[in-house]
Amino acid sequence: MSQAGAAPGTTYDRVMLKISGEALMGDLGYGLHPPTVQRIAAEVKSVRDMGVEICMVIGGGNIFRGLAGSAQGMERTTADYMGMLATVMNALAMQSALESIGVFTRVISAIPMDQVCEPYIRRRAVRHLEKKRVCIFAAGTGNPYFTTDTAATLRANEMACQVIFKGTKVDGVYDKDPKKHADAKRYETVTYDEVLQKHLGVMDASAIALARDNNLPIIVFSLDEPGGFRGILNGQGTYTRVHG
Repeated sequence: MSQAGAAPGTTYDRVMLKISGEALMGDLGYGLHPPTVQRIAAEVKSVRDMGVEICMVIGGGNIFRGLAGSAQGMERTTADYMGMLATVMNALAMQSALESIGVFTRVISAIPMDQVCEPYIRRRAVRHLEKKRVCIFAAGTGNPYFTTDTAATLRANEMACQVIFKGTKVDGVYDKDPKKHADAKRYETVTYDEVLQKHLGVMDASAIALARDNNLPIIVFSLDEPGGFRGILNGQGTYTRVHG
């Protein structure tokens, strides 16, 4: 389904890419794996080169996860703020990788830290996108108790993105874990309400509800599939579409 004004040969002209912090670990158990960061940056560049405007939100679970810290006795609000700072570190790593291959990038933080990135100002962020810069939104929503899934959905709506691409380790949404169950069934399409009712784990409930209320589709695909991000924009590849 083509959108008015979409980039030539593609379905959309402005998209949100949401990836987990764990996606940047590669085969490491913790932290950043620079070759993996560089590979993802190359995927983003290939889509940017098609004329698509790209927003990104990256989680922080490879460095610190607020919920896990809270479970170990840390005060939840403090743990969540620590998790937000971890997302800024990941965003800076991705910015460095993108700019090393000639992609102009802005890291925009919900928590002001002017020495390392820009504060979030919606109109300025939109202008960056119009100038074909990749915008990486960091520090979540700036509030504890909200995940980066919710932050991605919020920013996607604010930036008037036409779709959220959720990059994962598997090529779509399954009725059960395909790594544990050989008979797991992949959905071609699934509704927001089915995701919530069946606890399919695409995103957290508040993110799904926000997407549903604004009729913002979510495409779940494998970030490990070379060329997968670009392929889907060209109408190819394997993925699950979450919609109304």
